[in-house]
Amino acid sequence: MAMKINSLNAQRAIKRLGDNLKVARLKRRISLQDFADRIGVSKRTISRLEKGDDGVSIGTLAMACLVLGELGRVETFLDAGSDDLGLMLAKDQLPKRIDGPRKSSRKSEDGSDAKGSTPASNNEGVGF
Repeated sequence: MAMKINSLNAQRAIKRLGDNLKVARLKRRISLQDFADRIGVSKRTISRLEKGDDGVSIGTLAMACLVLGELGRVETFLDAGSDDLGLMLAKDQLPKRIDGPRKSSRKSEDGSDAKGSTPASNNEGVGF
C-alpha cells in the first residue's frame, strides 16, 4: 500500500506534475487509451497519474516520460553535477587548508637527518 503524503507542498508538486503530464500528452495528440496501451497500464491508472495520485508507481511515471520522449529528464533528475544545493554543501565541507606531509626528526638509514630532505626526493615521483 502506498504511503500517504502529508506535506501540502509535496502534494501540490505531484498534482502539478500530473497536470504537466496531461498537457504534454494532449500536445502530442495521444489519446488516453493509446497512452495507457503504450505504457502498459489501464486508462484508470493514467487518469490517477494525471490527477496527481501519490499511489501511482514511479515505474509508471518513468514509462510515461519515455512515451512522451522525456525520459532524459528522469535520468538527470537531481543529478549530482547539477544539484546546486548539494554542491554548495559539499563545498562547505571541504577542508579550509591542506597541510603538507609532516616532517619527521627521525634519522634515515644513512644517518642523515630527515628534515633536510627535499620534495624532489619524494619516492612517489611527485615534487612541487
